[in-house]
Amino acid sequence: MATNQPAGAPRAILMATGSEVGVAMTAAAELDAAGVPTRVVSMPSWELFGAQPKTYRDQVLPPAITARVAIEAASPFGWERWVGDAGSVIAMRSFGASAPAERLFIEFGITPAAATAAVKDLLTRSDA
Repeated sequence: MATNQPAGAPRAILMATGSEVGVAMTAAAELDAAGVPTRVVSMPSWELFGAQPKTYRDQVLPPAITARVAIEAASPFGWERWVGDAGSVIAMRSFGASAPAERLFIEFGITPAAATAAVKDLLTRSDA
């Protein structure tokens, strides 16, 4: 996969909140090991982040990094603002399930493997 980024600079960004940050951290470690430097951004408050100066927001979410994946154990609604047009959201698309969180994450595809696959897919599309 070609890149114009300096060595070690992130090529992808994973965003999450709460328990999903652990999923993002595991996926980032897998991506880093596969040669895809990945930044993890914990976004507990979109409102506070959105209120920050654009220069700060662009440091955290550099516009040049379009391979962005949000991981949400709820509705995907609202994440499009942060992942952008080229990004992806891994989230629950239905309701009504009841089980321990670990089982629900697997059932709904909120896993490190899904996040890793989403990043690789976005990078493949951007390199094409």
